[in-house]
Amino acid sequence: MRIADRVKQIKDVISEAALKTGRQPEEISLVAASKTMSVENIREAILAGVDAVGENRVQEMLEKNAAGAYHGIPLHFIGHLQKNKIRHVVGLCNLIQSAGSKQLITQIGRRAAERGLNQDILIEVNVGKESSKSGVMPEEAEETVVFAQSVPGICVKGLMAIPPIAQNGTENRRYFEEMYRLYVDIKQKKYDNVHMNILSLGMSNDFQDAVLSGANMVRIGSAIFGRRVY
Repeated sequence: MRIADRVKQIKDVISEAALKTGRQPEEISLVAASKTMSVENIREAILAGVDAVGENRVQEMLEKNAAGAYHGIPLHFIGHLQKNKIRHVVGLCNLIQSAGSKQLITQIGRRAAERGLNQDILIEVNVGKESSKSGVMPEEAEETVVFAQSVPGICVKGLMAIPPIAQNGTENRRYFEEMYRLYVDIKQKKYDNVHMNILSLGMSNDFQDAVLSGANMVRIGSAIFGRRVY
């Protein structure tokens, strides 16, 4: 199946889920997770109508960017960000989705301020409390948002999470619903310099449940591009 056909199928599923929750389909952003994918495949996904492209690896992202892979569309960083790679990401990416610690937020802000920029970020929440994953604990999320609002060069746009690997299609609903409650609670408090308008949840195997649970951004790789070959 062509990438364009896969994107259309995904958008149809998103549309149905959005309407069930009283939202319009265009309120849900589709981010193409393009780790290991070629420039040509990324361009095809962009032409098919994805809203943004997300990369996990800095060096791969830099090489693809030099080849014009992301021209005309927002670029997000969605992977684990090493401190020594921050300088390559700040200013290049419209949104850093994986700001998962106060130290990382401080260093992103320092680099952005040095360049006279405000860097949009999402606070990554380790909603499953897994030792193998980065992100702040759910009970620390609001405190981290409050901390980030005072960091020069930082603008908080919302929350992101990667739940544990699910054994069935609906297993992660409880994590998505927990994240939605957290998102709404923080949003209602209207902190300064915090524009809580993005809840990034859901990937290829569970994006429908994520949208049904309140997510307004999904990160989809294999369902768009096919199985990755490493």
